[in-house]
Amino acid sequence: MTYRLFIMDRAYSSWSLRGHLMLAAFDIAHETVQANWPGPEWDALLARIAPSRTAPSLEIEESGQTFLCWDSLAIAETLAERHPLAGHWPKAPPARAAARALAAEMHSGFQALRAACPMNLKAVYAGYEPSEAVLADVARIRELWSWARKNFGGDGPFLFGDRFTAADAFFTPVASRFASFNLPMGRDDEAYIDALHRVPSFRRWRAMALANPHVIVEDVADLPVTGAFGPGETPLPARAVAGVRPINDSCPYSGKPVAEDSLAEIDGVIVGYCNRFCRDKSVADAGAWPETVELLRRAKAGEVR
Repeated sequence: MTYRLFIMDRAYSSWSLRGHLMLAAFDIAHETVQANWPGPEWDALLARIAPSRTAPSLEIEESGQTFLCWDSLAIAETLAERHPLAGHWPKAPPARAAARALAAEMHSGFQALRAACPMNLKAVYAGYEPSEAVLADVARIRELWSWARKNFGGDGPFLFGDRFTAADAFFTPVASRFASFNLPMGRDDEAYIDALHRVPSFRRWRAMALANPHVIVEDVADLPVTGAFGPGETPLPARAVAGVRPINDSCPYSGKPVAEDSLAEIDGVIVGYCNRFCRDKSVADAGAWPETVELLRRAKAGEVR
């Protein structure tokens, strides 16, 4: 069995992020095919995934058959059906019903907020003044979060307790909007948003978003940018470097030889990668990548030089 997830730009495609989390946050192995929008590579991807006209789309190969599932809510239910022990939905029927209701409302609602505050994982803005319609959406989202935490969340940190569910996956993109546009929130909201930004599969997604130079102009707000990271774990100090010898000869991700133009200094250690994308996603958030974390640990322990 093979899962192949087709996505758009990681920095801007909130629906693609949801599809990714349905797999990666629940430890379901898969391949990812990403195409920048708009342009010929996106047109080619659309032709490949017809009749779907959107991302994410999930291709499933099983028992000699290949079939397609698209729309993030359909993907969530399909994966939950195929992997009942993965934990997409809470076990208890009342909590499971509530989680499905919250995910469905997020899936279909909050149009004012979506239109005014497009997801952009590359920017934290200053000076945004929300309209009454956006404030109404914000109030409703905060109401849903508070209700879920009070009735099902226990000690958290997620809406339905200590386990990340599909409901949390559906709210992760809007949580990034809260952070990017500094939307009104209370302390409990801040804690929840911070917890979502610490989920390992989201951290790796955001790091790859930052490593992709492609820009969707329509999703960049005309506001001052004060930063490019937001809540969650503070990244290790890191930068691209050149002309120095790395501690490793092969890329920690691919095992391929280190390329001379793909070196980084991370927390004082020179690490080499097989290409610039591997380097740049590591520079963006080295702590998100277990392979790089282990290499840094070994270097500091004197196990590699």
